[in-house]
This record gives sequence, C-alpha cells and structure tokens, in this order.
Amino acid sequence: MSNLVITGVQMPDGTRTDLHIRDGVLVDEASADAERIDADGLVALPGLVDLHTHLREPGREDAETVASGSRAAARGGFTCVHAMANTSPVTDTPERAEHVLGLGERAGLVQVVPVGAITRGLRGEELADLALMHRSRAGVTVFSDDGFCVMDASLMRRAFEWIRPFDGVLAQHAQDSNLAGPGACCHEGELSGRLGLGGWPPVAESVILARDVQLAEATGSRYHACHVSTAEGIEVIRWAKARGIKVTAEATPHHLSLTTEELVGYDTTYKVNPPLRTSEHVEALREALADGTIDIVGTDHAPHAAHDKDHAFADARPGMLGLEQALAVVIDTMVEPGRLDWQGVADRMSHAPARVGRVGGQGRPLAVDEPANLVLVDPTRRALVDKADSASLSRNNPYHGRDLPDPVELTVFRGQVTYRRG
Repeated sequence: MSNLVITGVQMPDGTRTDLHIRDGVLVDEASADAERIDADGLVALPGLVDLHTHLREPGREDAETVASGSRAAARGGFTCVHAMANTSPVTDTPERAEHVLGLGERAGLVQVVPVGAITRGLRGEELADLALMHRSRAGVTVFSDDGFCVMDASLMRRAFEWIRPFDGVLAQHAQDSNLAGPGACCHEGELSGRLGLGGWPPVAESVILARDVQLAEATGSRYHACHVSTAEGIEVIRWAKARGIKVTAEATPHHLSLTTEELVGYDTTYKVNPPLRTSEHVEALREALADGTIDIVGTDHAPHAAHDKDHAFADARPGMLGLEQALAVVIDTMVEPGRLDWQGVADRMSHAPARVGRVGGQGRPLAVDEPANLVLVDPTRRALVDKADSASLSRNNPYHGRDLPDPVELTVFRGQVTYRRG
C-alpha cells in the first residue's frame, strides 16, 4: 500500500486540509517516509463511481477488456465501475458474475462490480438467476438487460418481486420497441426526416418509465432508470418521486452535452441508444441533474471496435466512450455555469451512485478511518481531446477535437495510486 500526504488540498465544501493515507485508509498521520504531494489549487473528491459501464469482457476483447476499461476508469477519476451484463456469454448466472468480479480483482485498478442480467441471455423471455447471483461471491445487487428493454410487464413485475427480499434494484433500458424499433437511430423530428434516419420518439422512453415506476410502487421494490434522455422521461421520474416510489435515475455525459445536430455528417461515432436529443431536452436534463430529479451521472461507456462503427449510420453499432471525459463534461456543463458546486459533483458522481448500487467502501466522505478512494482535480486545466490518447482499446470518442476541461491529476484506489498525470 502507498503512504501519502496530500497537502493544501481543497475539499468539496471549500475548506482546505492535508490528507494522510496509510495502508489504504485515511489517517490522522501518515508515516514519516510517506510521499508528499503538493495539492495547492486542486480539489479532492471521493473516488467517482459509475453505475453504467460496458467492459465487453468476456466475448468482445477486441473492443475493451476489464483491464483496459479499468485503466480508462482510473484515468477518468473513477474508483468503482459497474460492469453491465451484455457480454458474451451474458452475465446471467452466479458463475459468470464471479468471473467478471475476478477479472476486476486481477486488474486491481478500480472496484469492478458485476451487474446481472434480468432475463436469460437478455432475451426478455425468462428470468435469470437473480437470487443466486445475489447470494454468490459477486453479491450482485443491480440487474439490467441494458441494450434491450424488458418489454413484458408481467415478467418485469416478477423480477421486482424476486429482488425485493434482498433490496436489489432493476436498472431499465427504457425503450418501447413498438414505438422505437430496431431501425430507430435518430431523435424523431425534422432532422431525422431530412437525414432519412429512423425516428426514435421521446414517448418510447417515457411510456416504459411510466409503466415501470408503477410496477415498482405496486411491489415495493427499487427501480433505476438508465440513461434518461427526454424531458418527458424526467417528468415521469419527478412524478414518481413525489409519490414516494423507490426510483432513481441517471443522465449520461453525452446527453448532457451533445445534441442531435451532431448527426448531420452521418458520423457513426454519434450513434447511441437512446439517441442524442435536441437542445430543449439537453437543457431539461441539466436542470433535472441540478435539482436532484436525476440522481447520478452514469457514463454508459460503450467501446466499439472500428469494424463495428465503420458502416452506414443505420447499420453501425450504437454507443460511445464516456469514462475518461465524464468529469470533464460535468465540469463544463454543470460546474462552470454554476449549476452544481463541488459538493454537488461529489454527490452525483460518487455518493449517490455508490448508494444506489449498495457498494461498500465507495462514495464515502474523505475522513479519517474511511477507505482512501479519491481523485485530485485541477478545476482550471483544459485541453483538446485526442481520441488516440486514451486508455481504452476503442476510439469511438464523441469529444475528439473539442476543448474541454482536463481535470484529473491523480486517482487513488484503496490507498494505491492508479493514475497520475504524466
């Protein structure tokens, strides 16, 4: 374990202090031989937690591995990521969940938490081994068929009933396939018609959210809305919270910062599901993240090999990278305009996602006797994003060539430095 003293750092509440780390824990006094880091001008945040990461292993190691995705996460300031279940084979059994857990432990750069599938093979026909995955060494608590929507309301209700005894959470990819089918790839509107691309209407998101929050209320179970992208979806979440339903929601960095206008050049980097929306929806998401209707930022980091993106727009795989620029986007869209302060960032990107995912040792305050999971941030540094300069194996980075904050100076996971600038 590293012994560190981080001097003169600004905490999320604006106070300045020295942080002492010994044997993986924040302590009153580090050892005399501890490495000293001058953090004047830097902000210390608890290590970031991502509830929505695609690490592709097993099955698509050409796009990402748990090790490469862990490096990208550490570079982005994350100390914990939840690995989505849409691998090959799908993470729908205890053994497969434990395999992903082991891959993360061997990489050792972030805590990798397996997400279990809701249905076998993500086919939406039969429930996966939810209780067995939870009782396994992986301790799966979050379940999702992300990439697909569980369309069968009866099956979704039974899933809620299965997870209630152990306080699990169902994380839904809200997309009504009758309203937004396989060909839907562009926000439905004037632009989708002009470009000749299949329209993805906002109602395809909100009707599933409306159904699911009522199922969550009826069963007394917890529900998480993945990658909310529409003003209509936000209103459903707001209504559900007002009723006291156990619902949380996330927004992605790309839905907070990019609009459907990016599709004009048919660049498949910008194909994502749900699609990029208009500026009105982007503004609604920013307001909802600021007021807490949207609880967390989830990256939906979705690496793809070049041969999966090198197609006509309608045929390319959806998804874009998110881990390394997530904090940058939040600073650019939320902190610098005054919508969130550093305590708000710590809540939306660390405390809240750790709480939703029930991850012990993560999202904790930076205080004595707490695990040393933290990131040092330079709030003034900016740079042009270069997709070639990435720890990910893939290059589908939607921020390439953009001037964005370049904040992460140092990431510490369980007392060990996992990323250091330069």
